Amino acid sequence: MIIYPAIDLKDGACVRLLRGEMSQATVFNTDPGEQARLFQSQGFEWLHLVDLNGAFEGKPVNGAAVESILKSVTIPVQLGGGIRDLTTIGMWLEKGISRVILGTVALRDPDLVKAACREFPGRIAVGIDAREGYVAVAGWAETSDIKALDLALKFEDCGVAAIIYTDINRDGAMGGVNVESTSDLAFHLTTPVIASGGVSSIDDLKALKLEEDTGIEGVICGRALYDGRIDPKEALALLSATAVEDAD
Repeated sequence: MIIYPAIDLKDGACVRLLRGEMSQATVFNTDPGEQARLFQSQGFEWLHLVDLNGAFEGKPVNGAAVESILKSVTIPVQLGGGIRDLTTIGMWLEKGISRVILGTVALRDPDLVKAACREFPGRIAVGIDAREGYVAVAGWAETSDIKALDLALKFEDCGVAAIIYTDINRDGAMGGVNVESTSDLAFHLTTPVIASGGVSSIDDLKALKLEEDTGIEGVICGRALYDGRIDPKEALALLSATAVEDAD
């Protein structure tokens, strides 16, 4: 199972939000490139980036910060936030992003996601952010009447690399990951699922690891890495083990 350190970008800085509220942002580093280098030096093999301003505005905003990260690391990077058309997808892939995450547009224009998968095979992920089980979009400012599983099922046969599933009510709240809903979603899909939202301790990672066979391929971790609640070395050892018991 892969652990993805999260770098959420707001106004050029690395922040963490509380339950998706832009007014509840904690700044952890004003140098995104430096933060990315730190994560790479700790042994992480992927980075997860979100352009928070872009998610609200519907277009890339923190481009300079993203590019500074790409210049700072050699590990692959996935990016979401404000990516709503094929031109923007192609632009980011050309700049060095390994995988683009489509969220709002996945709900509003599923055909665009399918077209992107055809044009950029293996490099498109779908971000499904849910509030009480229903998909939220536009930087989580709007909640739809579509259930997370129903949306995920639309992309089962089009080549999506992964579904990134976030429980908004858990995100940044340090209350624990929603293992049950994540594993239930993964169980009903053939597309790999990456868990996100609420990871606060090594025990959360152990709980997800135990459900790996449902189809949970990875986990995104943010605040708990920044504030030291999760030790990178311990987390990487746990998730790379063949079973949780091997890492104890």
